[in-house]
Amino acid sequence: MSKHDFSREEFAARRAAVGRAMAERGLDWLILFHPVSIRWLTGSDAKSYQEFQCLLVPGSGPLTIMAREGERNELQDEALVDRIESFGGGENEDAIPHFERLADELGLLRARCGMEVPAYYLHPHHYVRLRELLGSSLAAETTDLVHDLSLVKSPAEIAYIRRASAIADEAMAVFAAGLRPGRSELAVAGDVYGALLARGSGLSASPINLVSGARSAYSHGAPTERVLQSGDFGSVEYGATWRRYTATIGRQFCLGQPTARMRELYEIVRRACDACIAEIRDGAPATAPHEAAKQLIAAAGLEHGRVHTSGYGLAPGFPPSWGEPVHMIGGARHVLRAGMVLSVEPPVFLGDEGLGARIIDNVLVTSQGCELLSRRSRDLVTVA
Repeated sequence: MSKHDFSREEFAARRAAVGRAMAERGLDWLILFHPVSIRWLTGSDAKSYQEFQCLLVPGSGPLTIMAREGERNELQDEALVDRIESFGGGENEDAIPHFERLADELGLLRARCGMEVPAYYLHPHHYVRLRELLGSSLAAETTDLVHDLSLVKSPAEIAYIRRASAIADEAMAVFAAGLRPGRSELAVAGDVYGALLARGSGLSASPINLVSGARSAYSHGAPTERVLQSGDFGSVEYGATWRRYTATIGRQFCLGQPTARMRELYEIVRRACDACIAEIRDGAPATAPHEAAKQLIAAAGLEHGRVHTSGYGLAPGFPPSWGEPVHMIGGARHVLRAGMVLSVEPPVFLGDEGLGARIIDNVLVTSQGCELLSRRSRDLVTVA
């Protein structure tokens, strides 16, 4: 959760990789807004992304971070930056004039700049004003430049993800033990959160999905006051973290013996996951695992219920997401590389039947294929 999580040599290698990528694009500066990009280069975990923050990265030289004054103490202790520029404090302050003064001082307005435009962390009004301010200095929108460099994980990052995966497995055992008729979805979700926190997981970037009964057709349903009943079919998905690196897991459950249709949906989804995993290897296009899962689901006559990506890369997540730009879906541009960590989760959701099924596992891409990170059984969780 800080600059202490990795060696100075690893941070230096990341910075050098960014410098080379900038040179290839003819850029003098990067303006980074995504907290994952900022964390990858500095170790910062600060919540200043809630308002306005940016990291100013030259091709070589000092790193400057701009954030609200309330994060100064944390940035001083935890972020590997050379300069902290803060705004606000005890009163409101428009961040953009402060940015303009800083950009003018550093020479950004007379240089070629690349700027991230992330989905959640740059307010549209700020974006419009920054484009106007930078004018011809804005040479490119480099939203995925740093993200693409961080997709292949280092040995230290993989160790953190393995630790997160082990915590996720243990929490799933707690979930299964507490699953029974008469308890609410929220109560069972509370078991999971308690198990995660007790084992050292931080709070994940995205909240738990837990659906039961007719709600099992919801692709991302949050737990509610609904009381579990005998005969319910459902699924659970959550993330565990270690040093903010995320491992996800999802399992299908049934309270009592599943009907033939429930069993059929579960088996189709499990085979789709297996087909997806079988195509994951170094050098494979990200579309290949997706097409394998898609074809299996379509062959079962359930293409109309396939309403989700077949999987995606896992980042050290910040709310509201733990996902990376690499997606296993039609038209994906990425090629899978050894060292990437992917979530595998091709699902089926049938609103007209009030049924859905999804199994979620994480894999580490290797030169020969991939390694399943979870050690938890993928069997249907049944409660007698």
